[in-house]
Amino acid sequence: MAKTFVSNKDESVRMFKSDFLEFFSHIHWSVPVIAWSPVIIGLFVLCAMAEGILATAGFFVVGAFLWTLSEYILHRFVFHYHPKSAAGKKLHFIMHGVHHDYPQDSTRLVMPLGISVPIAIVFYFLFRILLMPLGGDYYLGLFSGFIAGYLAYDMIHYATHHMPMRGRIGKFLKQYHMKHHYVDGDHGYGVSNPLWDHVFHTVPKK
Repeated sequence: MAKTFVSNKDESVRMFKSDFLEFFSHIHWSVPVIAWSPVIIGLFVLCAMAEGILATAGFFVVGAFLWTLSEYILHRFVFHYHPKSAAGKKLHFIMHGVHHDYPQDSTRLVMPLGISVPIAIVFYFLFRILLMPLGGDYYLGLFSGFIAGYLAYDMIHYATHHMPMRGRIGKFLKQYHMKHHYVDGDHGYGVSNPLWDHVFHTVPKK
């Protein structure tokens, strides 16, 4: 029989004294979809117009794949880093600790734009520099796929906490992520997929 996970459903906590900062620490799940979908489509179209649809589609797929590795690295080595200083602990709580303490807080399940936009800008210029030897606009297709991978991750993460996730894949992803929260927080860093957990031997123990 499948295990039923019961938690502090939609319970939240105040993180900032400033009402302004506190307001922007909450985000509705639809905001990333509204904000990033035009970016993904626009960059894909610009790349396709310059470099052709097949080349763009290829770089798009590579970008989405690169996101899965970035997702794993960020989750394991940044979000689960254990700082020693008081300031570091506070920053860690803001970045990810609050999610583990209040995992069902529906307004802190997808990444606020104040964090995702600066990170996206860094990757945009990184891809542009790395693909500079190729010339052309291939980096636009790569970045488009990378952002699409991120958006898929954000929506899957929200769904694992607040949607029934029916079907074999949906049930697997939901149970896999719930193990990370409620059984073994030192394994199962992949949210959108378990690929890199298998590669780096961090699959949750059965």
